[in-house]
Amino acid sequence: MASEVFAPAKINLTLHVTGRREDGYHLLDSLVSFAPVGDLLTISEGDGLSLRVDGPEAEGVPEDGSNLVMKAAALLVGDADLHLHKALPAASGIGGGSSDAAAALRGVSARGGGDASAEALLAAHGEEILALGADVPMCLYARPLRAEGIGEALTPLALPPVAAVLVNPRLQVSTPAVFRALERRDNTPMPETLPDMRDTADLIAVLSEMRNDLQAPACAVQPAILDVLARIGAQPGCKLARMSGSGATCFGLFLSETEAAAAAEAIAAAEPGWWVASAVLGDCSALAAPRGQ
Repeated sequence: MASEVFAPAKINLTLHVTGRREDGYHLLDSLVSFAPVGDLLTISEGDGLSLRVDGPEAEGVPEDGSNLVMKAAALLVGDADLHLHKALPAASGIGGGSSDAAAALRGVSARGGGDASAEALLAAHGEEILALGADVPMCLYARPLRAEGIGEALTPLALPPVAAVLVNPRLQVSTPAVFRALERRDNTPMPETLPDMRDTADLIAVLSEMRNDLQAPACAVQPAILDVLARIGAQPGCKLARMSGSGATCFGLFLSETEAAAAAEAIAAAEPGWWVASAVLGDCSALAAPRGQ
């Protein structure tokens, strides 16, 4: 029997770059949430490991051992047939590949009768999982959290849900190029104790006082991001427009789902070549749980 695992988009609500280690890894302090839009991984019995990729965003996504899904599955199993339906644009700053890898880890573990929780997987394979990429551990949780260090120090949080529009101009941005363009690497972290955020308005107010330190260098590398941010910020009801991760996906936050949906409709109509979605950001852990074991 096949099983399915949803891989939700990861959104960096903030991303403070606070230093760089001697080995070159950057130190981060980031608030992360997840969107109920994403990819779908189907896992079946197989002879050896194989991967097939389809879907509206499948073009250019590898099906060999270089794909993070294959690397993640190989940590836990030697035989499985993997089918990835790709709905998130690749290399877009919303953790698509990392969330796919996390879905593979959860799904393969559950099929083998193991504990598919983030805590159990990281306790058993933490170093190997982190080696897949700094975003993979946080994608295992699929819920709001604070990520520190190089992405290995994770603190789950109870953030209020927030309506958002997600926009990508279908331009890939090189993460190494963005970091090379970063002028300062010892920026201030977020407050050690975060302010109380009782509702969506509180959350947006707090986020407005914080940053994504990669936004300016990403805009220098790919100026089209400025157009995306301007388009989002001009939508009625938008309270905050910001880039996620190292780009090029940007998000706008709203007080209501109706406003976010209207913004998505307007932007998609004006820019039919862009990837646009509206969603409520928050806890997607239940949605990302393996199904059909």
